[in-house]
Amino acid sequence: MEQEESATSNTSNWGSTIVLALSILLASVGTSIANIALPTLAGAFSAPFPLVQGVIVAYLGTLTISTVIVGRLGDIYGLKRMYLMGLSTFFVASLLCGLAPNLWFLIGARALHGIGAAFLITLAMALMRETASKERMGRAMGLLGTMSALGTALGPTLGGALIPATGWRGIFLILVPLTVLALILAVASLPNSAGKRNGSQVNFRSMLDRSLLPNLIVNLLVASVMMTTLVVGPFYLGLGVGLKEALVGFVMSVGPVISIFSGLPAGRAVDAWGAQRILGIGLTMLATGALLLSVLPNMIGVAGYVLAIIVLTPGYQLFQAANNTVALVDVPDDRRGLASGLLSLSRNIGLIIGASAMGAVFAFGVGTDDFTHASPVAIAGGMCLTFMFAAGMMGFAIIVAFWASIRNVLHRAD
Repeated sequence: MEQEESATSNTSNWGSTIVLALSILLASVGTSIANIALPTLAGAFSAPFPLVQGVIVAYLGTLTISTVIVGRLGDIYGLKRMYLMGLSTFFVASLLCGLAPNLWFLIGARALHGIGAAFLITLAMALMRETASKERMGRAMGLLGTMSALGTALGPTLGGALIPATGWRGIFLILVPLTVLALILAVASLPNSAGKRNGSQVNFRSMLDRSLLPNLIVNLLVASVMMTTLVVGPFYLGLGVGLKEALVGFVMSVGPVISIFSGLPAGRAVDAWGAQRILGIGLTMLATGALLLSVLPNMIGVAGYVLAIIVLTPGYQLFQAANNTVALVDVPDDRRGLASGLLSLSRNIGLIIGASAMGAVFAFGVGTDDFTHASPVAIAGGMCLTFMFAAGMMGFAIIVAFWASIRNVLHRAD
């Protein structure tokens, strides 16, 4: 009898894990699939780059605003109930994006899209924490990192293939059947008791007092750099190097594909060697990769871009598994939604910075925001400046992450 209950429990856990991983995949595809369409949207709507950026910023903006609220709603009303609501919202928004008659409607639909994604990302992380023991937290976070990377890889690849065949509408409509599938699996697989509790009164200060703040700051900085590669990459590869859309999508998928295979090993490394050590290794690789992106593409073209991405993206997987583990491993049951929301909040603020502020750095380096009329040399100059700045951000992230250790060393030296 006990063996039958154990087998049923294992099957339920596997089903839940698949559904939660799929939700991370959907939210990641929803972000990256639109990035590669920015030049196409600019042409289709005869709109300048800053306005077309609204398609990305609206998604990330509402996602950012919603994450902490979503986390608390999950703590109070039940994680599964709120998770299903998020899937339904994501489904409706995907359909509206694909049917948008003009750019402003599309931006509004993408704002709704971001709200749905907030439910998926935040509550999937909280629900995954419930199914994983402390000893396997690294692997659980590594799996989510793998699915995030897979979504990031599929986005440019699907977009590059769909845009020539279906136009820009196809990149949103493809999400509709995938979301329906996830909704069916969630209803069937997630237990009704998942995350069902009455959340206690918690304020942000009580969470930050748990030494969570450094993890949030570093999470923001890293997310900003990773989004910068997705925003700047298509313009460098398409306008700076002259690659066709399909080839741009292929080249941009190289790094995320590597991350797919490094996500689970990164999680195992966290469990085996400790989160702090892996955190340091991941941040060092991110700083190195950003520095290489500022130099190698201008030296050897596309090959230099790929080599730098090969260094950058595994570093991101190591960082993500380690940082999420440190932040969530000891969080009480009734605060998991809030803690996941704070992590998502910091990440999404970073994504907005990467899509907007770092985009402005790129435009400053190019010398104009009308990239279609900029010379390849100007595009290359913008690329160099942007990722030199990003490398500096990663250096600062290392200081923030290990400030306590650095301060102790300085005190001993005195």
